[in-house]
Amino acid sequence: MDFQVVVMAGGYSKNLAPLVSEAHFLHLLVFVSQSFRFRFPSSLTRTRLSLAMQEMPKPLLPVANRPVLSYVLELLEASNLKDLIVVVEGEDVALRVGGWISGAYVDRLHVEVAAVPEEVGTAGALRAVAHHLTAKDILVVSGDLVSDVPPGAVAATHRRLDAAVTALLCITPVSGSSESVSSVGKDKGRKLPRANIVGLDHTRQYLLHVAAGAEVGKDIKIQKSILQANGQMEIRADLMDAHMYAFQRTILQEVLDQKEMFHSIKHDVFPYLVRTQLRSEILDKGAPKNGLNGADYTLNGSDLASENLTNRTHKCCAYIANKSKYCSRLNSVQAFCDINRDVVGEAGHLSGYSFSAQNNIVHPSAELGSKTTVGPQCMLDEGSKLGDKCSVKRSVIGRHCRIGSNVKIFNSVVMNHVTIEDGCFIQGSVICNNAQLQERVVLKDCQVGAGYVLTVGSEYKSEPLSKK
Repeated sequence: MDFQVVVMAGGYSKNLAPLVSEAHFLHLLVFVSQSFRFRFPSSLTRTRLSLAMQEMPKPLLPVANRPVLSYVLELLEASNLKDLIVVVEGEDVALRVGGWISGAYVDRLHVEVAAVPEEVGTAGALRAVAHHLTAKDILVVSGDLVSDVPPGAVAATHRRLDAAVTALLCITPVSGSSESVSSVGKDKGRKLPRANIVGLDHTRQYLLHVAAGAEVGKDIKIQKSILQANGQMEIRADLMDAHMYAFQRTILQEVLDQKEMFHSIKHDVFPYLVRTQLRSEILDKGAPKNGLNGADYTLNGSDLASENLTNRTHKCCAYIANKSKYCSRLNSVQAFCDINRDVVGEAGHLSGYSFSAQNNIVHPSAELGSKTTVGPQCMLDEGSKLGDKCSVKRSVIGRHCRIGSNVKIFNSVVMNHVTIEDGCFIQGSVICNNAQLQERVVLKDCQVGAGYVLTVGSEYKSEPLSKK
């Protein structure tokens, strides 16, 4: 299909604290080239990686006890998109992610891991790897996407419509993802909902307007020229930008080169292409006709009264996923919890595991005490042990956890090597690697960071708990 794929995998996201935190490495020999490209063919690198503390960068956060990045990689592999550049923030993250990929996907994918500085944004990350992009079209996808929408369908739509950019849009999850309809406090607690506002033509193939995080119920400003050229527009507030974009490479590079202040694909590059599609500021070569290096371009509707959309200089298109498809991004703590529950629940086909007759996943090496129950839509992984009279409902428990007697775990995620002593009650919480809960701890809607210890009888509600 002649697509190159860039996976934006991130690093240590502040939105996910304390689930992710910056790992502190012992002395490592780092093989870094001037272009920040990494290859990980040697077992030596993997051995050195084992010296790192088990703190978690975002790409390796577990979803049903698999790194979240694995869901995108296998989705791409299923569409025969195997030439990938995985972009991460920071050299230490590149080492960890690259070491994992080299072991998990050897002989399956051609992956190069590129480290970029933190806080450069997705547009800056693309600039950093642009000199490695040579294909006619580029597929850019977020590494935190968990979905069963085939990327090949997005790529095929892009080619069929000869688009400059084609975006995957999915029905917005009810809660969780920061792409969901959210609320912002205002005027004595009054909350104004926000959503992604999308304008489509009557065929629902062409994008006419995009506004991320717009206030629902407020007036929407639409370019007059768009309405004059199209005649009508369907406005949608129920669609999530899944952060999967197919770009024509020459147009993408033109924008990145000439709009150096652009920081984000979603908030800068993509809206810019949509709003300039009737009278393009983007040329294959030469100086811009309409002041690309000047102020933001504004179309004069009266100049385009007779123009038809078929005459636009570049096309911005959408692939809208079927309502039956699953699509969510792990970009908030709530989304982490929701996706984990979904992938061992109604979206269990994404997990890659076989479910038991009880509709759960219990590893053969896991041990359950007397009168202990693990309910439907739960997962208990390798080597974990539960004492007597425990109850686990709609929860994911990782590897080699030690859980005492009379413990209740509801709607929660427990990562690897966690110790939970007798009589604890855990609800709606996340407990990270190597944490320890002493006897009779009560947690409700909390996040416990890696290695944190909660003392006997302590109770917490709606708190992040981590080492300072």
